[in-house]
Amino acid sequence: MTQLPVFSRALLHPRYWITWLGIALLYILVLLPYPLLYRVGCRLGRISMRFMKRRVKVARRNLELCFPNMPEPEREALVKQNFESLGMGLIETGIAWFWPDWRMRKWSRASGTEHITQAIAEGKGVLLIGMHFLTLEVGARIFGIHNPGIGVYRPNDNPLIDWLQTWGRMRSNKSMIDRNDLKGMIRALKTSEIIWYAPDHDYGPKASVFAPFFAVDQAASTKGSYMLIRTASPAVIPFVPRRLPDGRGYEMIILPAEQDIPLDNDVATATRMNQIVEQGVLMAPAQYMWLHRRFKTRPPGKPSLY
Repeated sequence: MTQLPVFSRALLHPRYWITWLGIALLYILVLLPYPLLYRVGCRLGRISMRFMKRRVKVARRNLELCFPNMPEPEREALVKQNFESLGMGLIETGIAWFWPDWRMRKWSRASGTEHITQAIAEGKGVLLIGMHFLTLEVGARIFGIHNPGIGVYRPNDNPLIDWLQTWGRMRSNKSMIDRNDLKGMIRALKTSEIIWYAPDHDYGPKASVFAPFFAVDQAASTKGSYMLIRTASPAVIPFVPRRLPDGRGYEMIILPAEQDIPLDNDVATATRMNQIVEQGVLMAPAQYMWLHRRFKTRPPGKPSLY
């Protein structure tokens, strides 16, 4: 597990000065009142569509694949809302890393925390099922204020960003663990820790089985869920960090623990986990990370979906 990162003088090297400038600008930006930040973030997202045409195409295709019966005008409106959410996601990274706890509490509310309390009282580890919402950073911060846990993450290739995101995420959580460290996750769950875990991305052919996800009948889905739940027997509890409309802040919704997750095989487990993710996504579809190539990995012999 990753403990609180130690700052290195090497991060002051001139190669990082542009990154430092961006960090300073983000820090200053998030000092503004939240309603103004909401307007700025949405505007940035709309502007980004002009320069991220490939990602717009990916988001549009993902929505087409997942919701083939949705009228095209409705899907197009959802694409626009999704990029507004992307702009807010950048702002929310600064909010999550730099805001003090009192300000986070002022602009957020939580429901369902009793489900975590009950699992801990029963001596269970908690596999907290997150999804790749664009509110991911701020959601992890809000959750940690109420119930500090351990975040699963991919180390960033930029050492400065890796240091900063680890420092920011550990402001209200205990530690971080590499997403490839399955044994470390199992050990933590067996000692009644809370593991923040997102099973909803395409992690490549070696780490995946194929299971339905929305209207895509063979979506690459992680094998890790099967191993974690079968080995550690945790409480499986989904949560959704949802941005409220009109600059009113955030709500963190913790859902009841899932019962009877099928463990006959990894496909059965992945199928059920995808259904759990679907339930969460439908609670805030415009805030999900549709610009990720979710269906990049295909079964042998199947054509690309992009």
